[in-house]
Amino acid sequence: MLTAGEVAGLIAATGWIVLVCVLTMVLVRLARLLTETTRAVSDLSSRVAPLLDDVSVTVNETNRQLVAVEAIAQDLKQVSGHAAKLSAVTQTIFTGPLIKVSSLVHGVRRAIEVRRPRGGRATARPAGQAGRRSVGQAGRRP
Repeated sequence: MLTAGEVAGLIAATGWIVLVCVLTMVLVRLARLLTETTRAVSDLSSRVAPLLDDVSVTVNETNRQLVAVEAIAQDLKQVSGHAAKLSAVTQTIFTGPLIKVSSLVHGVRRAIEVRRPRGGRATARPAGQAGRRSVGQAGRRP
């Protein structure tokens, strides 16, 4: 029969064997995990490189288009500035003399209406009544 020390050694050896088996299984699974991770990273890097090239081409084309849009916007700004200046010049050229001419025509017309003889005699009306007829004159034509 076995002595107590031999039984204790046998139990400790069995425990160590179980522990080594468990650690071996864990290490095998960890090795598989690392292999799969390496394969996934390698596959991802082979897919990412063309994608990054496409992104680079897209960014370069976008930058080129933005430069063109900026040039167009600058030209539009310049054209709108010229249009505003032209509008101001046109307004200055036409509105001042047009207002003066219309005021002159209105004044001449009022002066003619005031001086026009009615019923054979010249009547001067006050400026506020130049274009109005009284109730008695409403049916008559000048």
